[in-house]
Parts: sequence; C-alpha cells; structure tokens
Amino acid sequence: MSELVTGEAVALEVRPAKLPSRTLAVLLDLVVAGLVYTTVSIGLAMSTASLDDAAQMAVSIATFVLVLVGAPIAVETLSHGRSLGKMACGLRVVRDDGGPIRFRHALVRGAVGVVEILMTFGVVACIASLMSARGRRLGDVFAGTLVVRERVPASRSSFVPPPPPWLSGRFSALDLSAVPDALWLAVRQYLTRMQQLDPQVGWTMAERLASDLAARTGSPLPPGVPPAAYLAAVLQERQVREVQRAYGKGAGAVAARPNGVGGFVAPTPVSASASPTAPTPVNPSAASPTAPAPVTSAPASSQAEPGAVPRDTPSSDRPAGGFAPPA
Repeated sequence: MSELVTGEAVALEVRPAKLPSRTLAVLLDLVVAGLVYTTVSIGLAMSTASLDDAAQMAVSIATFVLVLVGAPIAVETLSHGRSLGKMACGLRVVRDDGGPIRFRHALVRGAVGVVEILMTFGVVACIASLMSARGRRLGDVFAGTLVVRERVPASRSSFVPPPPPWLSGRFSALDLSAVPDALWLAVRQYLTRMQQLDPQVGWTMAERLASDLAARTGSPLPPGVPPAAYLAAVLQERQVREVQRAYGKGAGAVAARPNGVGGFVAPTPVSASASPTAPTPVNPSAASPTAPAPVTSAPASSQAEPGAVPRDTPSSDRPAGGFAPPA
C-alpha cells in the first residue's frame, strides 16, 4: 500500500499498479490502436491514391499522430485516466494527490510515451518502472501522475472534531504554504484519535504538534488557546481554503460558518431546561406603572436536568460543537 495526501490532509491508501498489469494494459491499448490505425491507413491509402508522394507522406504522418498519439490522449482525458486496457485490468491514472487527471497530464504522458514506449518498444518504460518505488514510468514522473489499482477495498476515513465556534475564522491570515503534507497528516491523525489517548500523553502530543505548526506558519500559538483547539482551527482554515480554491469564495464562506454546510462545526446541544421561556402574559388591571409585577422563578437547581450546563456558565468554559480537547 502507498499513501497519497490530498488537499484536505486525508491519507488515501492506494495500491500502485505493478509492471505486469501495466504491461498487459499497454498491450491491449496497442492492439486496439494498431487495428484502428491499420483500418484508417488502408482507407486513406485508397482514397489518396491519386495524390503525389509528398501528399501521401503527409497524410500518413498525420494519421500516425492522430491515431497513435492523439486518440490515447483524448481517451484518457475524457475517461479521467481509464483507457480500454486499463479498464480491462482494473487500473486508473490519477494525480499525485489522488485527484483525476486533466488534459495536460494526459498530453505529457502521451508525448513522453511515444519515445519510451513506441520508439523503444517499451524498454525505457520497463526500466523506469522497475527503478521507481511506485512503478512510475518517465511519462508519469514528468506529468505528476500515478497508475493505481481500483479494485481494492476502500478504507473509511475517521471523523475530525470541529474547533470551538469562537476560533472559527481567527486564523484566516496565517500563511500555510510552508506546512508540509506530513505535518498536516499528523495533525489530522491526532485529532481523530485524541479521545483514545491518555490525557497527559494527548496534551503533550498536542503541544508538540502545535509548536511545529506555529513554527511553520511563522505565528506563535495564541495565549489562552488549548493546543488541540488550535490544531483543529488551523486544520479547518486549510479545508476552507481548499473549498474556496475549488468552488469559489462563496462556498468557502459557507463552509466557515459555525453551522454552515461542510460539517466543520457541529451545533452545540442545548437541553430543554436551558431553552428560553415564553413571555408570561400580564393582566392589565393588575399592572401598576410604579410597581411592576414581581417575576418569580424556580431555583436553577430545580429546573436544570442532571448533567446539564447552567445558563450562567461562561462560553469559554464549556465545550462547543462537541469538541472536547484532552485534559
């Protein structure tokens, strides 16, 4: 298994395709392309028999480029990395971060593939694939792609607890470009497992990760902010920026709201006893302009349920949105 880290700091466990399966997929693609090229060449030769030798040579070169180079590029672009041979073998071409390839990725792979596959009969591609840790040929290295197997069980991602609402959007000015993917992955793994750790061990790990993250961003850890809450807030800021980059600033603004779409911050549960009470109707005849009617209320201990948070508890002392950092 190999891990690809996405923009949301999610580690994808993928299985890179081995050389035998890739060779079989390339052979199937070459057989199909060869049949199409032979059929088209015979038809063009019969239709251009009246032309001179230079025109026939130009038509032959154009046919070679369009059928053996252009067609595979178009198929990989439209199918997002799945040619006929790769579909038969259960393979797919993806980017280094696990996303689908685009036209520029398929163009680079096809252009380099002419040299390392067609002109050298696949010798260069085989040597490069054997020397690569993930079985990549030169076209994959230059294009930033990877051929993976699709027919593997998908792993379930763990839930990342959201930060407290009072920290949402507080770190929007941080420079996150210098934070490596390995540190993002470590932060995400800690947040998903911090409730399973010993409190002292979890606090120590949170302080170490927060110090590393603060050193990478160039901004010190704000005073009074728990390290785990700081990690969750900065990770949320990265996710918001990824959403803005993919769908626009409007989507990022919705994702940054405490109760907005995106699931970053869950609503705070409120007990029935803490809900606002409806106004009590006042009898006009009993009301006096100088002496307002006294309002009697039951003691807080009699209204609150066992385990409920009192209304006069400061918001900074109670967990918001289900986020409970280790003690």
